[in-house]
Amino acid sequence: MNKTIIVSNRLPLKVSFEDDQLEVTPSVGGLATGLKTVHKGGNGIWIGWSGMTKEELTPELEKQVNEAVTKEQCVAVNLTQKDLDLYYYGFSNRTLWPLFHYFIEYTEYSPESWEAYKKVNQKFADKVLEHVEDGDKVWIQDYQLLLVPAMVKAKKPDISIGFFNHIPFPSYEIFRTFPKRKEILEGMLGADLIGFHTYDYERHFLSSVKRILSLEVNFNKVTYKNRIIKVDSFPMGIDYEKFEQAALDHDKMDEDHKSEIQKRLDQHLQNEDGVKMILSIDRMDYTKGIPNRIKAFEYFLKKYPEFQEKIRLIMLAVPSRSQVPQYQKLKQETDELVGRINGEFSTVSWTPIWYFYRALPFENLIDLYTSSDVALITPVRDGMNLVAKEYIATRTREDGVLVLSEMTGASKELNEALLINPFNYEEIADSIKQALEMPKPEQKQRMKALQKRVSRYSVRKWANEFMNSLNQVHKVYHTIQAKKVDEKDLTDFKAQMTSTASKLLFLDYDGTLVNFTNQPEDARPDPELYELLKNLNSKPNTKLVIISGRDKKTLNEWFGHTPYTLVSDHGVSMRLEGEDWKMMERLKTDWMEDVLPVLETFVDRTPGTLVEKKKYSLAWHYRNTDVELAQKRLVEIKTVLTSFISNTDLTLLEGNKVIEIKSSKVNKGRASSNLVDHFPSEHIFAFGDDWTDEFMFEELPEKAQTIKVGVRKTKAKNYVNTVEDVRSLLKTIAE
Repeated sequence: MNKTIIVSNRLPLKVSFEDDQLEVTPSVGGLATGLKTVHKGGNGIWIGWSGMTKEELTPELEKQVNEAVTKEQCVAVNLTQKDLDLYYYGFSNRTLWPLFHYFIEYTEYSPESWEAYKKVNQKFADKVLEHVEDGDKVWIQDYQLLLVPAMVKAKKPDISIGFFNHIPFPSYEIFRTFPKRKEILEGMLGADLIGFHTYDYERHFLSSVKRILSLEVNFNKVTYKNRIIKVDSFPMGIDYEKFEQAALDHDKMDEDHKSEIQKRLDQHLQNEDGVKMILSIDRMDYTKGIPNRIKAFEYFLKKYPEFQEKIRLIMLAVPSRSQVPQYQKLKQETDELVGRINGEFSTVSWTPIWYFYRALPFENLIDLYTSSDVALITPVRDGMNLVAKEYIATRTREDGVLVLSEMTGASKELNEALLINPFNYEEIADSIKQALEMPKPEQKQRMKALQKRVSRYSVRKWANEFMNSLNQVHKVYHTIQAKKVDEKDLTDFKAQMTSTASKLLFLDYDGTLVNFTNQPEDARPDPELYELLKNLNSKPNTKLVIISGRDKKTLNEWFGHTPYTLVSDHGVSMRLEGEDWKMMERLKTDWMEDVLPVLETFVDRTPGTLVEKKKYSLAWHYRNTDVELAQKRLVEIKTVLTSFISNTDLTLLEGNKVIEIKSSKVNKGRASSNLVDHFPSEHIFAFGDDWTDEFMFEELPEKAQTIKVGVRKTKAKNYVNTVEDVRSLLKTIAE
């Protein structure tokens, strides 16, 4: 039975030893809840770190931990303390975390931590590879494991892999500053589906992919290594029913069962008539904008002094990464700000800020959510922010106001909240006043709309939508007309090539036998390719044809010394073994004088592009330019050239980051048909990569074995993924 493998930095378990007894308890976090159905259903397993380093475990204890987590359908990845220090506290949290949250000044990079990050990512990938089987799906979570998708895909190319990034993805201008930017993108692109919380993060990622890797992006699909990768947004939700039910139960609770915090809150609300509570809950993290929030609250008290002694800010800051210097500094600054403001504004009976630096149990969070009139959530950058959604779920009386930073992912969904710029104290102060004075009917109208949206898109729905989308992406491969070459095909091809019957082999050059290069002249044949072609041609009764868009001069320079049949310029000229070059069609070239200046104008306007002047065609190459600019220019150039060639025998051919203008009288289909007539053969093979080769696939006889390079819709019968796959296949059938 096929299964889903979830991979995250930590297992959804708390593993500990109490009095030499192993205790394993399930986590109650949002991710564990959302993925519970995916994990427990369908024979799923979860791979992650147990929370205990290798140094803490004897061989016997390690065995106990592995057995215990196995019972929970989990698999532990063993990490040393050094792994943890360099991979987690180092690269993940001192490099990626600040970079992705736009804190470049806090971003630290060291080769040692990068090597540790790669090493630990490989540990996770190896653990996946131990357990994955054909037909399984793998879902990798978050920024600690950005390299794992490519590591797994390299060993298991047919496995369906999803990746979800739970933090923001920065803009191209931020991301481009990172030394290992290409490696990070290539790691993520091992996935078949890449998910983000919002369209903004999706857009930033695609922009970096286009500009840094110069990859082709169509809408939200990336073409990479002849694979199609989908990038989409899936805003993560919460366990809405859990929070809603907890709030309903809280309202029914009698005095004897209330928590001490709730009793204190009730006491102040009863003794201080008209006092309203403003709630602030965050981890102590510089991305949460805590100092800005406190300063904005101070500004509010000064601007609207009538609210002094009428409101109280309850600030809960949960300790986080307290060993990191920036976090220590943040804690110190927060303590000083709270102390200064309370010292300045406090009266005998009133303290403006109640400040708690601790983690609170779930029931106390419900106390705070249900007792607060306003939630003030103002991160300077946040991937989603589930606290905002939790507050909404607990407002069962349909009252309360959410003041929310527009820098959170949640703000893209929660339009009925009062959205603010967390750097604008004036706006925050005015929004606090608006929230405190908002009439009950307006509160109800806003809250009902928010609750409807948050309840509908729960964390379970988030997980299900991602998995459904991953299933759809996987089906894309089955909608392609061609079938991937498998072992049976290889056996059949080899049998045909080793038979004594006549054989005709058509090979495109660029993108088929060699990878594309930045400069067309750099794609010269290597010794290995020469040897491979020689072996193929040595098979009994075999005719080998190199059929290319390259000009006659280039093909003659590279292959003139060989006995192969050469076809240049998509079929304009041909050289048979032992004969001179002949033109297949008499073509005019006077049109080139008119078109060349047009193309050169586009070169001048588009840095990094170039015009390749062939004898019978012109090609505009845009491999080395900014991808977004190239796409814009491509629309323009096609419009101009289409208008120019109307009522002529010229045509436009689009290849891999090149557009070529040539006569429509010639194409690879006509050239290959002529050669089939000239060399009657029992077995015919044809390999090609772009749509200029589609003419050849279409014109060849039905019995021909046609193979496309890349996952695209094609008239070929079969496909392989890469140039390396082509060479491997040809090597196999030449043996």
